[in-house]
Amino acid sequence: MDTSIFHPEFKARPFWWEAIDMGGDDPPAELPAKADIVIVGGGLTGLNCAIELGRGGAHAVVLDAEPLGYGASTRNGGGVSGGNNVGKGLSGAKGRQSPEEMRDWLRAIMGDASEGLAHIEALVQREGINCHYERTGRFVGAWTPKHYDGMAAKIDALNEFADADASMLPRERQREEIASDYYYGGMVVNRTGKIHPALYHRGLMQAARRHGATLLGRTKAGALTRVGEGWRVETSRGPILAREVVIATNGYTGSLTPDLRRRLIPVASHIIATEEIDPELARSLIPKARTLADSRRILCYYRLSHDNRRVVFGGRARFTQVTPEVSAPILHEMMLARWPQLKGTRITHAWTGNVAFAFDYLPHMGVTPKGLHYAMACNGAGVAMLSYLGAELGKKLLGKSNRMPVFDGRDFPTRPLYTGHPWMLPMVGNWYRFRDWLDRRAA
Repeated sequence: MDTSIFHPEFKARPFWWEAIDMGGDDPPAELPAKADIVIVGGGLTGLNCAIELGRGGAHAVVLDAEPLGYGASTRNGGGVSGGNNVGKGLSGAKGRQSPEEMRDWLRAIMGDASEGLAHIEALVQREGINCHYERTGRFVGAWTPKHYDGMAAKIDALNEFADADASMLPRERQREEIASDYYYGGMVVNRTGKIHPALYHRGLMQAARRHGATLLGRTKAGALTRVGEGWRVETSRGPILAREVVIATNGYTGSLTPDLRRRLIPVASHIIATEEIDPELARSLIPKARTLADSRRILCYYRLSHDNRRVVFGGRARFTQVTPEVSAPILHEMMLARWPQLKGTRITHAWTGNVAFAFDYLPHMGVTPKGLHYAMACNGAGVAMLSYLGAELGKKLLGKSNRMPVFDGRDFPTRPLYTGHPWMLPMVGNWYRFRDWLDRRAA
């Protein structure tokens, strides 16, 4: 391992946490005896749900086994999708419906997915959340010419159904978006944004409290038992009674809800942040300050930090949890493959978090057979999608939804014998790497 890539002050924790005091800034609230709604999970889904419930006059109690926001909500790359991240899920209907039905289905899926961006923009403005939100757009680099053609084939649908304001950029113009010749051109999607995830989460916490929610970190939910028309929720600090229970655990869904766990594939996503670099060099790397991603199966996503002084570079260095000593050199090498001009730049932070994929690659919201409400399966687009679905679930519980999102009540598939332990991920990762290598070799 090349230890020279690590800064002397290297930290194995999210760079975003430099702006907050993770878990140490608030005294624990008292556990109330009862609530209208108990929400298990203090991330983006749970807090957006709590805010909507509070605005509607309902008292929500949010429980998290860790400090609130300890999971992917403050560990993600800070990209805010505008509905362009549901591509894999769209393939599931091919050949099953008439062209007219397929068109209606695309309009519903992509249209609802695009609502995530609008929701965050309205929420940030309404609640006065200072989280460096910007609608900067995204450039998605094509790993091969064939990938470029595949993107081009989706442009019309993205623009019609998700209002993506997307266009293709050929390779000869690629440096308008990235100071690299690594890709074969790519897609520009203007209707996307970026955010400081830890400050966004802290703003959600403050908003939820303003609207009357009780937030309880380091409070683990236990047995969930039906009592009459409601629920008794055991916690590490005692029991609480509630009319309804929401499960908002996404990539950290565990043994508390085994039926949901076996419908999710938790995948580790790893990220590094560099030391501060020369401002002129930083500006040159991404001339239009967009977020960047690519079309590889072993996905990479990257951007400049909110202060434009560092590169924040993420990807599937491994599909499972590994130490920074394993993931950071892999990501550093990926970064240099795109930007050789960053050679010698050291890493100050490296971290990981879980995202959750569904077997059909679509987000899901609904009610379990036992009566537990849920919203989960971000499929890598959790900042926008889970914020939106959390809020929609809050409206649903209040009985104030004009219509349900298309993701509500859909079949939530699993696989025979799968229990939620993704033992197959290392093999999947190796297969994807081989396929990426094969595609690039043939390009």
